[in-house]
Amino acid sequence: MQIDFKDKTALVTGSTVGIGLAIAEGLAESGATVIVNGRTQARVDTALETLRARQPHAVFRGVAADLGTADGCRELVDAEPRVDILVNNVGLFGPHDFYDIPDDEWQRFFDVNVMSGVRLSRAYTPAMVEAGWGRVIFLSSESGLNIPADMIHYGFTKTAYLSISRGLAKRLAGTGVTVNAVLPGPTLSEGVQDMLHDGQQDSGQSMEAFAAEFVKKERPSSIIQRAATVEEVANMVIYAASPLASATTGAALRVDGGVVDSIA
Repeated sequence: MQIDFKDKTALVTGSTVGIGLAIAEGLAESGATVIVNGRTQARVDTALETLRARQPHAVFRGVAADLGTADGCRELVDAEPRVDILVNNVGLFGPHDFYDIPDDEWQRFFDVNVMSGVRLSRAYTPAMVEAGWGRVIFLSSESGLNIPADMIHYGFTKTAYLSISRGLAKRLAGTGVTVNAVLPGPTLSEGVQDMLHDGQQDSGQSMEAFAAEFVKKERPSSIIQRAATVEEVANMVIYAASPLASATTGAALRVDGGVVDSIA
């Protein structure tokens, strides 16, 4: 199989680091024109420099916009009014005890992790329907099924993405536009590395080894018994975005290393 995104334009939100950056690189490697997004121009410029060095023959554009607001989403759509592939990747995460999370933090997680995907999908899918082809992918998480006790505010946003992606797939039935959710498990992104940094330094282990120990302790149902790489998650997104995945829609595609203990 060969994935070819020639003449396709893809937008990956929150793509200056981590999983989003890996998705952007993978789409570009397969021929897509890729729009990179981050909150600040400095972060976007740094990501573009990195991507252009890795993929010198690819076409990248960048838009700085805070997608946790309606105005930020509007700015992005005004700058890039049409895309063929939308990857709703931007998101916040981090442990916080349920009793200590104030209302405004719940709202912030909802606005960034949920409403950004709602607003952009609402803006971009009509043109996809008109063209008879399009891909929308929501980055959910195994935490949307296996809600972490220390990240309830995060888990509920990822459950919301499962509902939205399934419902939107049904709403766009028969149009040629597919909608899917991808569910990573523990992944060795920059954010996770930052979270583990102090413990890793104290342990004297490599980050990969320390992350594997963390997974075994905190996600003992993991079958791979380690954290995934950002590239492993990106590979699933790239397949789901490709013409080869034309019969896959309304699906929850797990890249969780087997953390969710279910056969379905």
